[in-house]
Amino acid sequence: MSKAKVLDGRRTAAELRAAIGEKVRDLQREGKRVPGLAVVLVGDDPASKVYVGQKEKACREAGFRSFLHHLPASTSTATLVELLGGINEDPDVHGMLVQLPIPGHIDWTEAVRTIDVKKDVDGTHPLNLGRL
Repeated sequence: MSKAKVLDGRRTAAELRAAIGEKVRDLQREGKRVPGLAVVLVGDDPASKVYVGQKEKACREAGFRSFLHHLPASTSTATLVELLGGINEDPDVHGMLVQLPIPGHIDWTEAVRTIDVKKDVDGTHPLNLGRL
């Protein structure tokens, strides 16, 4: 009977970030644009702030650019949609996500449909959900 192998997820993640970081440095040496992640945080949920901070740290470790867009909890759906549309057009952003939860008055369906399917890292756009 074989023994179960315990995986060290932290070590594996660190190794992956190091390998990705080397590829990003290669892009920099070649004068190419490095990957960029935009995170939109609406409100001040403490757990969301911690999670976003971890994403920013992971980006730094991998050599990615990180763009945080922190909006007040009172932000309207229209303002969020306008911001997401601008991020879609930003050539320095290759992936984006809206950190959940968002305030209940925001129309999540309208907002999520604004996200460019090619930049939707969480797979929340309806087209990407259908691909899962």
